[in-house]
Parts: sequence; structure tokens; C-alpha cells
Amino acid sequence: MIEELEHAIDELGALHSRLILLVDPPQSGKTSILRSLSERKTATPLNVGADLGRCIAGLSHSQRALSASGLLRELADQHTSGELLLVDNIELLFDRSLKLDPLTLLKQLSRVRRVVATWPGEQSGGRLKYAEMGHPEYQDYVVDGVTVFQIQRTGKGKEQ
Repeated sequence: MIEELEHAIDELGALHSRLILLVDPPQSGKTSILRSLSERKTATPLNVGADLGRCIAGLSHSQRALSASGLLRELADQHTSGELLLVDNIELLFDRSLKLDPLTLLKQLSRVRRVVATWPGEQSGGRLKYAEMGHPEYQDYVVDGVTVFQIQRTGKGKEQ
């Protein structure tokens, strides 16, 4: 599994998309895979929930919305190892009060580096989803400009 993911990362330089999303249901091993990859690549993952959360905790709601994307870029710069950024726990990016577009932010981060991020939702039928329809944080995207790597129990799952 890790070798297949490393191969996908190595191929990113030749692709237009430099973003890999690790997608599968909760408790499927996305964070564990990311940790293993971080050890092999000597990269420290950016924990968006903890790191960005700490940065915006003392700000007013309006300041949070204005500052969140800039702070995320700064954190990404600090956590980039070589040309690789590993990103985990991105649920905070879906908080409606921050007025962010999580997938667009990840794509922007991948313009200057290779990015591997865990996706806390699901992928099916060429679409990425976060939360259930009707939930205030629900998001539905067309899979475009990203490489989806599904963590399946069989160990295979790269899809574009």
C-alpha cells in the first residue's frame, strides 16, 4: 500500500495535478497511512484541526474568516519537506463560519508542492463528498484536478 502511494507521489511531477487525496470511510487507516508515509519521507504532517485551530482560537469570528486561508498557507510552508506536504484532519476547513472552499484550498497548496491529504468524506461516481446532504457543512465536488487514492483493504485503489 505504502509503496503504491509513494509511486503515485513520484508520478505527480509529470501530472497537471499535484494533489493526492486519501479517501475512505472513517477508521479505515488514512491517518495511519499518512504517518507511515511521513516516516519514510521524513516529513511532519500538518494537522489542520490542531495547528490551524490553535492559530485562530484567539481571533473573533470575522477575523477567523479573513485570516484562515493565509494562516493555512503559512502552516503549509512550515510543514513542507522538500517538495512534499502531508495534510491530515482537515475537517476544520469545512466549518461554514470560516467561509472556505476546502478542495480549492488544497488545490492551491498543490500548485507549488506535491500534497497528500486525507479526505474525511467519501468518493463515488466521480464525486467527492463531505458530510450528508442537509448537514450544514455538506460539500459535493466533481473529482477534477486531483488524484484520488482509495485505501481499500485489498491495498489497491489509485484513481484519477
